[in-house]
Amino acid sequence: MSPTPPARRLRLGLPRRVFSQVLLMQVAIAAGVAVLATGLFLAPLSKQLDQEAMRRALAIAQTTAQDPQIAEGVLTTPPTRNGPVQKEAERIRYATHAEYIVVLDRNWVRWSHPTPSEIGHPVSTDPSDALAGKNVMEIDNGTLGRSARGKVPLYDADHRIVGAVSVGIAYDSVRARLISAIPGLFAYAGGALAVGALAAWLISRRVQRQTRDLAFSDISALLAEREAMLHGIREGVVALDRGGRIRLLNDEARRLLGIGDESVGLSPDEALGAGRTTDVLAGRVTGTDLLTVRGQRVLVANRMPTDDGGAVATLRDRTELEQLGRELDSTRGLIDALRAQDHEHANRMHTLLGLLELEMYDDAVEFVGEVVGDHRVTAEQVTEKIQDPLLAALLVGKATVAAERGVALWVSERTLLPDRLIDPRGLVTVVGNLVDNALDAVAGTLHARVEVELRTEGRTVVLRVHDTGPGIPEDQRELVFTEGWSTKKPPAHGKRGIGLSLVRRLAERQGGSATVGAADGGGAEFTVVLPEALSEPELTPALTGYGESGALLPNARSSGEAGAVPVDGPAGAEEEAR
Repeated sequence: MSPTPPARRLRLGLPRRVFSQVLLMQVAIAAGVAVLATGLFLAPLSKQLDQEAMRRALAIAQTTAQDPQIAEGVLTTPPTRNGPVQKEAERIRYATHAEYIVVLDRNWVRWSHPTPSEIGHPVSTDPSDALAGKNVMEIDNGTLGRSARGKVPLYDADHRIVGAVSVGIAYDSVRARLISAIPGLFAYAGGALAVGALAAWLISRRVQRQTRDLAFSDISALLAEREAMLHGIREGVVALDRGGRIRLLNDEARRLLGIGDESVGLSPDEALGAGRTTDVLAGRVTGTDLLTVRGQRVLVANRMPTDDGGAVATLRDRTELEQLGRELDSTRGLIDALRAQDHEHANRMHTLLGLLELEMYDDAVEFVGEVVGDHRVTAEQVTEKIQDPLLAALLVGKATVAAERGVALWVSERTLLPDRLIDPRGLVTVVGNLVDNALDAVAGTLHARVEVELRTEGRTVVLRVHDTGPGIPEDQRELVFTEGWSTKKPPAHGKRGIGLSLVRRLAERQGGSATVGAADGGGAEFTVVLPEALSEPELTPALTGYGESGALLPNARSSGEAGAVPVDGPAGAEEEAR
């Protein structure tokens, strides 16, 4: 037999749902306020009714004491139940609905009383204050029970005190008025409580919709999960409020953007400064998978509006992927160049073989000398003008690629660059990008030509790259330096629009500039100015393709272009530039 399941225990306490808890707490608060308000109203009401009863008793007593028949009766007649004082006091008592009106002389003897047998006897409470000329208001117990009393002195025609008048209002009538006021007060309190409960229900329903009927424990768990997710994912998350201010940054966003918690509460313009990244976060640039550059990082940004008028932006680091993509492009270029050189080499070997078979030995020697000499002359011409080995190797390789594509790559006669570059790899990045773009621009055109000029002005390096392509329209000359903007077809590995942006950033990082204009004879001319790019002559480092320890540089590899001179090193920096 299966065991009997244990009975479920009745759990007492607050409900789990936010809606139920909020409703219960608000109703409890409304009820408590209603009870407190009722109590605070009843306490002064009871005192107010007592004061009113005592003032009424005092007023009746003062009115009675003003009657000249009362004082004259006390002076001229004995205290009897049918005396003029008793008759006048009873008349006033019936007229004012007082519980009693007692007239007494200076010896405390009663001259009137609702109970006739009490006439002629001393009063039960001390009338000394009234006989001393004072008005007295009090609530006290007497022969007729508890009452609200008023006592005043009784004066004769010569304004001498001959006695006192004491008037009492039954305390039961005061209590009855208080009790009769309670139902109406409770009705008002109940109405206020009902209105408060209705308002609490409406507010709780709104809370229920906003919290999606979750329990507080569920909300706590969601918050904990959100914190773990935001700080654990390898994607930057930036949340903005409806005013466009940053309200949340996860760890990856801080790393990618280079900002900290001090940026929370600021707008992207205040936190990041002007730039495309700021425009993307602020929503001024729209689209999906937007490319942007922040520092040395290539980022892909997406921005999604939220229901409260804010937005959430995500940032992915594409730097490594872009490097891999550029390496892929370089590898493909290497394969194409090797394929072209394979055909060219086969043609040359066939020509050489034919000359040897025809026993034209002198012509064969001349042919081999021409082939080898062309490459040697090209390398010597470049290295004479450009003494930095990285840049010289880059341009020699680019010349071979240009020749394969039917483009003439020239080094200007004005070119002269000493071997004193402070950051040769940065300049390789700039030159490689500009030459690649120029080769793409003139590819397939007649008399295609690209000219490179590198010269110095003091310690400033000026680079000009001129092509004979279609040129760049004037209204697009600033757009070409924007991250993600390109007229070329995207490669297989991703998107374009990074190279020229990196060129400008590298130039501006050194305090220089990168501009584009129209060249003489047509085409585009890019000009890059790099101040303080050369070291002082006495500090000139001996730059080679090797590191300080004599080993090959980490990024040194074959440039990947057919016919490159045997100098390793430029390919890694070149790939970084694309």
